[in-house]
Amino acid sequence: MSNLIIAQSGGPTAAINATLLGVIQKAVTSGKIDKIYGALHGIKGLLAEEIIDLGPMMESTENMTLLSHTPAAALGSCRYKLKGDPEEYGKIISILKKYGAGYFVYIGGNDSMDTVAQLSKYCRENGIDDIKVMGAPKTVDNDLCETDHTPGFGSAAKYIATTFAEIYRDISVYDMPAVTIVEVMGRHAGWLTAASCLAGINGQGAPGLVYIPEIPLTEEDFISHVQEKLKETPYLCVAISEGIKGPDGVLYSEKQESKGTDAFGHKMLSGAGKYLERLISRDIGCKVRSIELNLMQRCAGHIVSATDIEESKLLGQTALDRALNGVSGEMAAIRRVSDKPYKVVYESVSIDKVANNEKLVPRDWMNEKGNHVNQKMIDYLYPLIQGECNIQYKNGIPMHFTS
Repeated sequence: MSNLIIAQSGGPTAAINATLLGVIQKAVTSGKIDKIYGALHGIKGLLAEEIIDLGPMMESTENMTLLSHTPAAALGSCRYKLKGDPEEYGKIISILKKYGAGYFVYIGGNDSMDTVAQLSKYCRENGIDDIKVMGAPKTVDNDLCETDHTPGFGSAAKYIATTFAEIYRDISVYDMPAVTIVEVMGRHAGWLTAASCLAGINGQGAPGLVYIPEIPLTEEDFISHVQEKLKETPYLCVAISEGIKGPDGVLYSEKQESKGTDAFGHKMLSGAGKYLERLISRDIGCKVRSIELNLMQRCAGHIVSATDIEESKLLGQTALDRALNGVSGEMAAIRRVSDKPYKVVYESVSIDKVANNEKLVPRDWMNEKGNHVNQKMIDYLYPLIQGECNIQYKNGIPMHFTS
């Protein structure tokens, strides 16, 4: 029998460890895997041979349950881009063979799927068919192509919707005109920001305006929209994506400040809310504040979506199952069959259709003015936040898996 190496990469989420558990469960029940290893800190750790035996992790059912509800990345993460160097690819293959690994499953987002694409291409071009490389999706941004949605997104959406509902309760106690701008993650895709609309599904307060990166926004339109809404209510909550931009393509966050770039050359965004706050203060003059949800969106393990956790496990199982059946260079994916009742199937898709592509919010899922969602978006989002998990608490706070 061959061995398996699993790694995690990219930004942490509340569901990435559930996917890890799914891969492990499939490896154990398949009877085709001898040893299960984990590479610490993604492909970077694999290159450095920071590899551990995951056997002890699987010794108790309690550990496994705890792992599935633990946010972040139990194996650690990285933001390391393969440089296209054949020697680097060759080193990865030699390390996989050193550990007897016939299967490598990489759990991550778009940049991680680029790694899967590069490595599987190298294997294909060099006649290496005894190592199967598979991707398992992960990203709160929900911007991976060829899958209906991604693990981590549903839980982040649940957290965002809940947070917006609570913010609305806070701001609604005063009768003076006031605007609260809430900045949500989303560099190019507005899925997370759109999820703020779910705050109102029980007839509670929700953001009156929603702005996503896919639709350019002029300063004049923004001020006009705010003024119109303030005629309807004295307290207005506005949801914006960190990547919103003007018609000239310039990000509002860039007008605010620059925070440099990450390892993949992506600009590190922040400050769009502050910029719009100053516009309102200058042009309207009412009380205004901006809030940046920042990291809290990614790892809110106390309020995960049960649907998200279950689907994440099944995607991990699917990724390894496909590899065990001889497939390489693909990513496990979800295909939605229907909204009502909610039904999906699990499959795998060519990694070449996923890597370096982005799934953006369809224009017809937003209203005509481009400042709020419509029913199509609500129907898409609603099933993804359903269900609550039985989170274990100790000393008043949630328990997390520790290796």
